[in-house]
Amino acid sequence: MANGNGPLSGAVIAVAGAGGPAGRATLLKLAEAGATVVGADNDPERLAEAVDAARYAGGGATVTGEPVDLLDLDATKDWAARTEKEFGRIDGLVHLVGGWRGSETFVKTSLDDWDFLELLLIRTVQHTSLAFFEGLQRSERGRYLLISAAGASKPTAGNAAYAAAKAASEAWTLALADAFRKAGGAEGPTSAAAILVVKALVHDAMRAERPNAKFAGFTDVKDLAEAITGVWDKPAAEVNGQRLWLTEKP
Repeated sequence: MANGNGPLSGAVIAVAGAGGPAGRATLLKLAEAGATVVGADNDPERLAEAVDAARYAGGGATVTGEPVDLLDLDATKDWAARTEKEFGRIDGLVHLVGGWRGSETFVKTSLDDWDFLELLLIRTVQHTSLAFFEGLQRSERGRYLLISAAGASKPTAGNAAYAAAKAASEAWTLALADAFRKAGGAEGPTSAAAILVVKALVHDAMRAERPNAKFAGFTDVKDLAEAITGVWDKPAAEVNGQRLWLTEKP
């Protein structure tokens, strides 16, 4: 479906962490739904491949990408301002920046893993939410979407750093949701922040590498992309501050 004919026709949506498998699937799905999609990633080559693939498969949809250091608040704010200035609006930020580190046991947890994950999983959420809040609030259908993990609600011994980082990013996103609620006043929010929860993600290359693996409870990146796109179908008040479970609750 070419840009301009779909349910997200006219929408401008930014995707942070757009170069990975989930980013590729999301760029494509949003483009197919008619959105103008603006991707960012810290890997220029990977990002360019994802943008080209979405552009090609999206029937010439407007899909752009640029390397952005999301650990730099000013750079992130510049990206948000540039996007809104260039396209006239900003209707979404999808946060797909990921990373994982774990340990065999709780006592073997390395706090270096925490330092690494705190930057990737928390700081990037802080920066993107602060940078995009005002633009999303100006939109009549603004959405901030965090992709989180079921482990945040039920941490395991070897996943302490990862689960704690995910839980913190969820709490930050829920605070953003409260800001949207307050900004909406008596009429209710016009923009929303929501969390999509998966157990883990799987994509075609993983299945090819491990043909006998079951990947039980995993969410395919294509299904995640569809769920992300579907959040715009629901009223802001219905999704704001919600955890939308794409796997069984622990």
